[in-house]
Amino acid sequence: MRVLLSTYDSRGGIEPLAALAVRLQAFGAEAVVCAPPDCAARLDEVGVPLVPTGDSVRELVHGDVPPAQTDVARTIDNLIATWFEQVGPIAAKCDAVVASGVVPAAAAARSVAELAGIPSVLVHYCPIFLPSPHHRPQPLPGRAVPPEVTDPRELNELDIENYNAAFGPPLNAHRVAHGLPPVNNVRDFVKGHPWLAADPVLAPWPDPDTGDVTQTGAWILPDDRPLPPDLVAWLAAGPPPVYVSFGSMRAPQNIAGLAVEVIRAHGHRALIGSGWAGLTPPEDTGDCFAVGEVNQQALFARVAAVIHHGGAGTTTTATRAGVPQVVVPQWADQPYFARRVTDLSIGAGVEASHDGSPPSAEALSSALAAALTPATRERAAAVAGTIRTDGAEVAAHLLLDGVG
Repeated sequence: MRVLLSTYDSRGGIEPLAALAVRLQAFGAEAVVCAPPDCAARLDEVGVPLVPTGDSVRELVHGDVPPAQTDVARTIDNLIATWFEQVGPIAAKCDAVVASGVVPAAAAARSVAELAGIPSVLVHYCPIFLPSPHHRPQPLPGRAVPPEVTDPRELNELDIENYNAAFGPPLNAHRVAHGLPPVNNVRDFVKGHPWLAADPVLAPWPDPDTGDVTQTGAWILPDDRPLPPDLVAWLAAGPPPVYVSFGSMRAPQNIAGLAVEVIRAHGHRALIGSGWAGLTPPEDTGDCFAVGEVNQQALFARVAAVIHHGGAGTTTTATRAGVPQVVVPQWADQPYFARRVTDLSIGAGVEASHDGSPPSAEALSSALAAALTPATRERAAAVAGTIRTDGAEVAAHLLLDGVG
């Protein structure tokens, strides 16, 4: 069996697909990933073939000028066209497609699977992106969800309308051009009978009895890379530090300096993960250290707390490590994970800014104080023991037995 794993996403969306690919390979199947070129090095490390598809996500997110709303329509059309042109021929040589990432790429991936006559499934890493009466639909580019609309049926209809308006014209134009019929409900076409690759304790599906969503558990790629020798030496030279990183995100302005100030006030050393934003300590002193790409699974076992953006991957890794967390969310699923960390009493969330501004020193300090308490560390250790690690294996069996 040969499975195509397709996404247009940042590092946090690539790692789960790598985990699934490795499990498929262990079971004797082939796996190929179509994804942005940013993930080439990581996939090469674990022996998963990549077909670079689309432009660099890092350049898109961290360019000198942030993406503008006026570019959205062109970007959507370009992504759909790219997936039909580049992913379509690969899908024709595969037996199934797993699609994830932004809607245009996912919709086009499911379309080329249809064109090839093979099954496909959408996967998400957070429940709020899947339709449910238990949470509000997520806003789409240029398509808000008015707060005064509260009836679940009206919200559902509005969500479908928004998907059709945002993605329907370019998707259907490319489908018709390739001999496929147009779809009149883009949301349900893309998200019908999806998989939720999230841990059921950390991110439970609110409608487990409906049968519409298959929750596999998080897709975790075991990481055996050693920590850099200079980092190991610095960690050994003092008490456990507080780690700060915003992963692939555009980090709030001056967040590294603010975080170091707050961490020092609580009597801890600061370890700065540069991430795609290139965070650096504000000064070269012995109580601060900067690190680039690193094995977080190994690192998180050696830190006092983690301050991060609340991406699904980082939150899952920290929760599994049993390390207290402070989540400073920016957008998308990050406010959800900030709430889950708070609700589970394994750390604290800081209110999302929505405009890229950093939290106040008082808010960050209060959240870190809560995370550093013995009670939070004990609770984090207890919850860590409940996190499943077999999600990628579950998904691999589903694929090998016939896409569910």
